[in-house]
Amino acid sequence: MAKKDRSKQADADNGLKLEPHQIILRTLVTEKGVHRSTRNNQYAFEVNARANKSDVKRAVEELFEVTVEKVRTQNRKGKPRRHKFRYGYTKNWKKALVTLNSEHRIDFF
Repeated sequence: MAKKDRSKQADADNGLKLEPHQIILRTLVTEKGVHRSTRNNQYAFEVNARANKSDVKRAVEELFEVTVEKVRTQNRKGKPRRHKFRYGYTKNWKKALVTLNSEHRIDFF
């Protein structure tokens, strides 16, 4: 069994269950995101790296009281950054694209 598989199984065995406000860290409101929300009824969120698709679906449905049709996730790499003479990286993070039922909408503004 690979190391990654063991860590996922350890989380499942420990019964680690994140609360909805721990899963959804922030909404991603960008030009592309606003376009997706108006055309495709899709919304983007930064989510906890340990959350899986079913966790994200449950959290969005509980927090925003909507019906989720589909969840797609991406693991995003941190970007190289420089501050004066020091080099470093921003943190790696997880992004979730959530497609809602055509009857439901989320208003951020």
